[in-house]
Amino acid sequence: MKSKVLNTLLIITSLLGYLEWSGNNHIFLFKAEAEIFSKLFTNPTSVLHPFTILPMIGQILLLITIFQKTPSKILTYISIGGLGLLLGFMCIVGIMSMNFKIIISTIPFIVVSIIGIRHYRKIK
Repeated sequence: MKSKVLNTLLIITSLLGYLEWSGNNHIFLFKAEAEIFSKLFTNPTSVLHPFTILPMIGQILLLITIFQKTPSKILTYISIGGLGLLLGFMCIVGIMSMNFKIIISTIPFIVVSIIGIRHYRKIK
C-alpha cells in the first residue's frame, strides 16, 4: 500500500512544478501539461520535445503502477528518471537564477523521489 501512496505522491508533486521566464510569464506544470495535451491532438509536432515527452511518459507509467496489484519497481524507477530530468533541470535553473519559487516548487518531488527510491530498495 505504501508503494501506491508514494507513486500517487510522485504524480501529484510532479504537477506542482512552477516555471517563470522573462516578460512576467509563468506557469505551473499541471497547466502546461493540459496545454500540451490539447496541442497533442491538433498539432502533434509542436509538442514533440524530450522535455515534454519523457516526463509525460513518466507520469503515464506511474499511473499504470498505481493500478497494478504490486507496483513495479522498474516502472517506478523509469518514471522517476523521466520526471526527474525535467524537475531536476528546473531546480538547477532555479538555483542558477536564484528564483526561490522554482526551487521550492521542485523540492517536494525531489524529496518524495528520494523517499520512494529508499522504499523500493528495501523491497526484495
